[in-house]
Amino acid sequence: MKINGRIKLLIVLFISIVLFSSIYFLINQNKEYKEMSYKLFLDQVEKGLVTKVEISDSSKFTGELKDGTKFMTDNPRVENFKEKLLLYNIDVVEDDDSNGIASKIIPIILMIGGIGVVAYLVNNGSKLAQREMANMANLDTPASSIDKVTFDDIAGNEEAKESLKELVDFIKEPEKYAKYGARLPKGVLLYGPPGTGKTLLARALASEANVPYYAVSGSDFVQVYAGLGASRIRELFKRAKANGKSVIFIDELDSLGKARKGGNFNGNSEEGERTLNALLTEMSGFKGNEGIVVIAATNRIDTLDEALLRPGRFDRQIEVGLPDINARLAILRLHSQNKPMSEDVDLQKIACETVYFSGAKLENLMNESAMIAARERDKKITMKHIDKAYFNVLVGEEKKDRSSISIEDKKITAYHEAGHALVSKKLSKLNRVTKVSIIPSTKGMGGFSLNIPPDRMYQTKKDILSNIMIALGGRVAEDIIFGSDNITTGASSDLQKATEMTILMIGSYGMDEKLGLINYDVVVNNNLTTDVSLIERAKEMLENLYNETKNILIENKKYLDLIANELIVKESLNEEQIDQILAN
Repeated sequence: MKINGRIKLLIVLFISIVLFSSIYFLINQNKEYKEMSYKLFLDQVEKGLVTKVEISDSSKFTGELKDGTKFMTDNPRVENFKEKLLLYNIDVVEDDDSNGIASKIIPIILMIGGIGVVAYLVNNGSKLAQREMANMANLDTPASSIDKVTFDDIAGNEEAKESLKELVDFIKEPEKYAKYGARLPKGVLLYGPPGTGKTLLARALASEANVPYYAVSGSDFVQVYAGLGASRIRELFKRAKANGKSVIFIDELDSLGKARKGGNFNGNSEEGERTLNALLTEMSGFKGNEGIVVIAATNRIDTLDEALLRPGRFDRQIEVGLPDINARLAILRLHSQNKPMSEDVDLQKIACETVYFSGAKLENLMNESAMIAARERDKKITMKHIDKAYFNVLVGEEKKDRSSISIEDKKITAYHEAGHALVSKKLSKLNRVTKVSIIPSTKGMGGFSLNIPPDRMYQTKKDILSNIMIALGGRVAEDIIFGSDNITTGASSDLQKATEMTILMIGSYGMDEKLGLINYDVVVNNNLTTDVSLIERAKEMLENLYNETKNILIENKKYLDLIANELIVKESLNEEQIDQILAN
């Protein structure tokens, strides 16, 4: 059975307590008895002050006086000694000497046993450390023996691919660049949201260059045992150097490369600092790691130590962002190649409706649609399957049993979601509302409104304000129809989004006239005095936007009623149905 480090520590602590307790008992077991002369003992017996005596074959015996004092005196070893004591109404206990011996031997046995267990645990921990050193993830796994991934297998991320393709040429023909005095980049840092293909890009680089590929995670180097993390870093580079040219991929670099801030580095972990220093030393170029390219991936580049980001370590920092519409279309085509797709499947339409989807999420969408088609035993994957998978990915599967939902709850949900949809449509003609539903899902949502914004590189201040008002639309609709005393908890996530967007707009993007261009993230990170005006201004702005949203819905209340009533009857509306209601 495998025991983790925390349990071992508790075991060692328990054994140590037992050991010290045993030693203390052994040393002090006789200290509680007061030494008394035999003559004084006889005087006390005659006065009737002795209540109990414990007789043994040893040279001493113990007893207790009426006032509770325990004493020890010489054993006279005379005949009829017990009978004489009984005549004075003294409670006499004959103690077998074996018990005295046992009381001395048992603590010694406990000490010896405890020392043995501690030695075993320490030895076992050392073996575990050696075993972990020997079993590092994917070491000695050349790219030829893993599933090969080429750049052609990766859709989107064209800029990142071009930059890495140059490294392939660098690794294959270093002489060509040596003529111009160029050196091979030591490291490439891929950063961006999860699921955008950072790991795939690293694997493709190793496969295209046909060099060994070492894949590890930053968390592999966060160890309990002192010095083990740094040793694993050195072992990783040692094995890579043994194979000459190679690619080392470190995922979740932020796990071991967090910025050092005085004594608070990495949760006050000296082990973490040693591990980071080992990585910095290996990448510094002092040890001649020519031909070894380190590729790292992180979702949190802002938390990394500055020493990691300097040229000479991670020379290139490449953002791997969410795909645009063309990239999404390419990814969808790639993941539909080996699937029986129906002729009615419009990948262009799907690409338009999957704004902010990562490559992994798009792959999951196509996989879910294939599973739905297989479950329904259809010959091909149709748009119906993809639409169902789309909503499953976003909000979860529809609940089958809806008998417990009351008419009143259904009405509240209908007006809430209608409020989101109507505000979205009235604020911009470019906003699309592809579906509104009041069917509860397995993810705990009572309903949803899918609002798809235009596909843009940047968000304007107007876009952010519109998104805040759309988020507030559900609560505003409840307020108008049911009154302020009957608003519900259904808007909690909406208010969270609205607050986050407001604080980002005025605290990070500098888009507020009153607070100006100050970035409050810098203020907080530098432990400066924070100004409560940020919260007050955010509250004021949310109240103003709430009132604007309320005016929009009051002016268009007839449309709000129409959409809500249709939802109560049909439970879900698509984009064409919503547009028809607004057109009429």
